[in-house]
Amino acid sequence: MSRKHPIVAVTGASGAGTSTVRESFEHIFRREGIKAAVVEGDGFHRYTRCEMPDKIREAEAAGRRISHFGPAGNLWPELEALFRDWSAEGRGRYRRYLHNKREADKAGGIAGTFTPWTDIPPGTELLFYEGLHGCLVADGIDLCRYADVKIGVAPVINLEWIQKIHRDTRIRGYSEEAVVDTILRRMDDYVRYVIPQFELTDINFQRVPVVDTSNPLIARDIPTADESLTVIRFRRPELFAVDFPALLQMLQGSWMSRRNTIVVPGGKTGLAMELIATPILRRIAEARRSAP
Repeated sequence: MSRKHPIVAVTGASGAGTSTVRESFEHIFRREGIKAAVVEGDGFHRYTRCEMPDKIREAEAAGRRISHFGPAGNLWPELEALFRDWSAEGRGRYRRYLHNKREADKAGGIAGTFTPWTDIPPGTELLFYEGLHGCLVADGIDLCRYADVKIGVAPVINLEWIQKIHRDTRIRGYSEEAVVDTILRRMDDYVRYVIPQFELTDINFQRVPVVDTSNPLIARDIPTADESLTVIRFRRPELFAVDFPALLQMLQGSWMSRRNTIVVPGGKTGLAMELIATPILRRIAEARRSAP
């Protein structure tokens, strides 16, 4: 952790909704005048879209499995180097994964590949990471020790699968069978490397549908925000001076389920994120300005 070079890490599985959290934070960055470098975890995958199927077949032939959740599919040492170098010296290198043709055309690249490695821009005040492994502590890698604020996004598992199936079939063009195979293939890595992070996060946002999602493989629609509740858990509320009475007053229909947990209507999740994150980011900015 570093007062002068802070890091906010948002972690969650594919399809969990981390990009929605990123958008909320980007609104705050613009409003508060914070110059943040937004780093996507997909940029630290090891293989391109074309390379990955071959690597999966090679691994299966050797009796192994490979996925974007585990060490074989990622450049974790490079990600830790980014966190370490930024925290210590305010520098670091990253790249972006080009998910689709629109992103590729904008970057002058090819969909399913990576941009060249680039340096964190001069004048950056905060590093914001969003992806699968922002709070990873495993296999000799420890990202938690560098992050100043650690946020988890973990919808209940059936909803997570529904969101991934819909996104990958309707937006990315995969078949439903291929998406289900991916979910099954990476389950071991999911249990080993993704789930343990949520024990280490400072704040967790867990979306819970209030409609039947008992069989995510046949769900035709993703439950809407109004068909959901969001459970927000603070590991240690005193660290961020959380004002629960004020949150309950501003978030109509919310309630406390435990002394460190507030439940809000799904449609108010974005507002809740901004109400919670804005004072935290202000304190980080103030601490940075006062750092020697």
